[in-house]
Amino acid sequence: MNVTVRQGDSLWYYSQLFGLPFQLIVDSNRDSNPNQLFIGQSVQIPGFVTTNVRVTAGDSLWSIAKQRGIPVDAILVTNPNINPNTLQIGQLIQVPVRVTWRVVNGKENYTYELMMDDIRQLVAIYPFIINESIGNSVMGKTLPELRIGRGSKRLHMNGSFHANEWITTPIIMRFLNEFLVALTNQGQIRGISMLPFYDLVLLSTVPMVDPDGVDLVIEGLPDEEPYRTNVLDINEGSTDFSSWKANIKGVDLNNNYPAKWEIEAERKEQQPAPFNYPGPFPLSEPESIAMAELTYARDFARILTFHTQGEVIFWGFENLEPPEAEVIVNEFARVSGYRPIREVDSFAGYRDWYIQEYQRPGYTIELGKGISPLPLAQFDEIYQEALGIFLANLYM
Repeated sequence: MNVTVRQGDSLWYYSQLFGLPFQLIVDSNRDSNPNQLFIGQSVQIPGFVTTNVRVTAGDSLWSIAKQRGIPVDAILVTNPNINPNTLQIGQLIQVPVRVTWRVVNGKENYTYELMMDDIRQLVAIYPFIINESIGNSVMGKTLPELRIGRGSKRLHMNGSFHANEWITTPIIMRFLNEFLVALTNQGQIRGISMLPFYDLVLLSTVPMVDPDGVDLVIEGLPDEEPYRTNVLDINEGSTDFSSWKANIKGVDLNNNYPAKWEIEAERKEQQPAPFNYPGPFPLSEPESIAMAELTYARDFARILTFHTQGEVIFWGFENLEPPEAEVIVNEFARVSGYRPIREVDSFAGYRDWYIQEYQRPGYTIELGKGISPLPLAQFDEIYQEALGIFLANLYM
């Protein structure tokens, strides 16, 4: 929501007027000098939207404000051209409404387009989010990274490294939405106040690493060539892509990292396939390159990569993980009921590479149980299990 600066207004005044943390308003207006506002300037107020109210007989700004439980000045600053003493019947007034609801539904076939629509809405309501592209998929789709917070502890989460594990994306998006609502309403999740984490943590999220593959699984064959012909050939003529884990070129992105890649290259698929082809060489794909470059640029203290299925958490790689990795995974296990597994006979994954490069805690969290893609009927149960991990990631 935008308001128009008047004489004497300040960001601090807006924080008091709308009951918002001052820093959230500052960070929602990064292009402005908080100490040098000018009359007529537009300022973004996070966590609010406006609704149109039509003036009826007997209405005044004071009665309209009282009915909605907001200060009169909140209406005035939202309607810079209104004369409070000469309202006319039928006149439309924009009234601020505090957002206490979720934008993200999640319990639907969550395509790339749906995710991008949700991101646009979240950024509009919560402009302190930093939304940047980290690169593009094979088919040219933007890979968004969302950053929330201003803390020194840099944490990263991602989902949908594997196409038919796409339910991880709406699970992550649902948490981000709940986190944002809690920040602007100074609320709690499971009894934990969220606002302190805004100053302690910088949370980076890439919700969908493999958008081309996700859309292939959910929507079927793409119209664009040569991708349409190629995936049909790779899938041996079948239009059932439910078992497809790879990117649109048939490369398993989570087998495409230089962490004992040679072992996977020797024993797994030798050509593009719906799953288990490590690629012609490490970091051969634009999606895996984008994730590696992001990781180098951000210098994350910890990464969580969400997959399905098994209700387990993989946390070790070649004994390179630090001692605190076990402490953290035990807390993840406690709050989720998932089983920690230190070593597994699998290499060349993003988590493997991260631990190898940084010797820091990294986790692959396998959500739910069943055959991927997991049914949306499991969404609520999976979300409640994952929610404990999302929160522990902030406080650990």
